[in-house]
Amino acid sequence: MFSTGRTEDVFRQVNQVWSMLDDLSQHDPAAYRSFIEKQMKEGAEFSAPPELHSCLCTGIVELKKGSLYINICSWKRVPAPQDPSRPLPVCAGKLETDTNEGQGWYTVLDVALNPAVLQDCEKDKAEVYMLALSFAQQQFGMRVSQQYTVINCSPKSSPDDLYRRLGFQQWAIASKQPDTVFLFTASQTPAALLQQISSLRSEKQDEDTAQIICRPADLKKKDLIQVISTTFVEPQKPEYQLEVKTDTAGVPRSMELTVELPKVCSMSDCQLSISKEDVLLEVEDVYYLLLEFPKTVNEDTASAIFNKKKQRLTLTVDLP
Repeated sequence: MFSTGRTEDVFRQVNQVWSMLDDLSQHDPAAYRSFIEKQMKEGAEFSAPPELHSCLCTGIVELKKGSLYINICSWKRVPAPQDPSRPLPVCAGKLETDTNEGQGWYTVLDVALNPAVLQDCEKDKAEVYMLALSFAQQQFGMRVSQQYTVINCSPKSSPDDLYRRLGFQQWAIASKQPDTVFLFTASQTPAALLQQISSLRSEKQDEDTAQIICRPADLKKKDLIQVISTTFVEPQKPEYQLEVKTDTAGVPRSMELTVELPKVCSMSDCQLSISKEDVLLEVEDVYYLLLEFPKTVNEDTASAIFNKKKQRLTLTVDLP
């Protein structure tokens, strides 16, 4: 949220933008037309949706089961790298976990890169694939297998699924466009636009001394990743205790899982799934816990109680 002073600065700069545009349209129509066309082009690119480029399938190591599907997307909204020594801009979607009958748990992750990055790596796609695996490990603390398979399509990889997880919203396009389309994108603040407009008049003089910086084809950074935008807040792994309960004769009879959830106020916030081999607890954008039971359980007997006062979840399930 902007402070009052910050808001006033923005409005002042916006008024300056319009004033300078009016002056430019009267005194240099060609420069004005060029500027507007440039803004419309950049606005269209910023509003373009992500597109699926390729899909990977690998395994999540620490859980000894479950697949990780990574959808690598091309998205013009992600900035292109300006310098090979700087981190590579990456935009990621929210993790989505589900289960296939007979195949166990799987997780889907969307990783979006600027189209120029994917084009540069077209001859060596393995570099992009290894980057995606590295990102999953760094950003989510996953231990994933370095062996992967390139597949045609992953679960839940329709355009609507990608848009939802990456936070993209399509705006309806008006049948008639206004004479002037003005869009403040992430890189187009009023101050930045003022600088662009001010530089238009001296552009011709600067053309002769313009400096072109070339990026060597063999100079690539594989281990530098910059997360420029994400649609998720990385969930925490909550504190928990898993115990095997025995009867008076010492025979194991049930399993009890106690989870501390200090940021949860209601059981309705929790998504709890259980199988005979493991249990998954999710609180959207807050907690994520996937545990394997040390013994096979009878999932049909599972029951859970949430203590609002202690903010503690207790799951009990019988052993077969």
